[in-house]
Amino acid sequence: MKVCPTKAIRLRGGKAHINYERCIDCGGCLRICPHHAVIPVTTSPSDLNRFNYKIALPSPVVYSQFGSTVMPSEILTILTEIGFDHVYDEALVCEMVSVAIEEYLDENKSPRPIISSTCPVVVRLIQRLFPSLCKNILPLEPPREIAAKNLRSEAMREKKIAPEEIGIIDITPCSARMVSISHPETMEKSNLDGAIPIKDIYNKVMLRLKRSMPMVMMQSQTRISGIGIGWAIEGGEIRGLKYTNSVSVSGVLNTIRLLQDVESGRLKNIEYLECLICPDGCIGGPLTVENRFIAKSNVLRLIRHFGGKKRVSVDMVKTLYRENFFSFKWAVEPKSFPPLDKDRNVAILKLKQKEELLKRLPGTDCGVCGAPDCTTLAEDIVRGESKIEDCIYIKKKSSGEMKNSGDKK
Repeated sequence: MKVCPTKAIRLRGGKAHINYERCIDCGGCLRICPHHAVIPVTTSPSDLNRFNYKIALPSPVVYSQFGSTVMPSEILTILTEIGFDHVYDEALVCEMVSVAIEEYLDENKSPRPIISSTCPVVVRLIQRLFPSLCKNILPLEPPREIAAKNLRSEAMREKKIAPEEIGIIDITPCSARMVSISHPETMEKSNLDGAIPIKDIYNKVMLRLKRSMPMVMMQSQTRISGIGIGWAIEGGEIRGLKYTNSVSVSGVLNTIRLLQDVESGRLKNIEYLECLICPDGCIGGPLTVENRFIAKSNVLRLIRHFGGKKRVSVDMVKTLYRENFFSFKWAVEPKSFPPLDKDRNVAILKLKQKEELLKRLPGTDCGVCGAPDCTTLAEDIVRGESKIEDCIYIKKKSSGEMKNSGDKK
């Protein structure tokens, strides 16, 4: 309950229940549950069978998971051996999006700061806790969506395949990706068809890496982008930008604190904010395998190896930008939590009731009542979802008063 940033979890009848209207899919409960009772919804191998042509789109994080000597080309090649007809390096599209971000910042001087749209959890966090900042979200789709859109068009043209026969699958470190695919915020239908956790392909890739026979690489390493690989870690997105007055932050609490500063107007001199919910960036995602500190070291090694030279045509990206190839179909809309009541007058009365209840509650935030803190319990009570006796201190006090009354009689 306490790790959830939007207070979406309650304990009822000895079991944890998630209120999905409040959930932003940050994966906090997934990480912390000692019994692994929280299971992310992702794409299963059987789901892939409905596609005649399967394309893997691995996150740059994938390159950090298999040791310090394994190169991206080896991983891309192996993915074609474990069930995919084609594999594409998402890191190259990350570099393309970096150029598109610069174009947007050049052309749009307000509002400031602009907030990255890469992390789907950050977008949902802003919608619910900071709705006034929706206008600050960068209106460009993240690299995975851009890559998938381009890949589908290419496959249709080159392979003469119907669009519904093509399955483009994100190999992801993130439990929120599947939700962003099934319920996209800025388009009618996602360009992706599913998401497979890195941990689900890890053993298969490791087994093939241990083979002694040399592999024929499917892709020249010169095409792999050091700028794009950097997107796997905190600061990687802004590393590729020319704007030096940009800030990067990772982790739920740090992100909330920074967004509070944005909301209060303290960061108007900052051009761009890269906000990532997972600690240290996407390498800290709940669906990864490698220790995130080792993974970060691996990413930094690859950045040094491939360098910071751009691998994409800047002119080509600028042309695509002007054609709105990277743009949202529609803007991110606020999704504030429901008020205490639809009737404003009733809502004001309930707010007063909540304040009175808080005076009675102990303020210990123990969680025994089934809510994460006393403030949340008070709100649940006025909404009719809990009762004051759920508080163990109030219950003991009432029992003691009844006992004393009985003794006097």
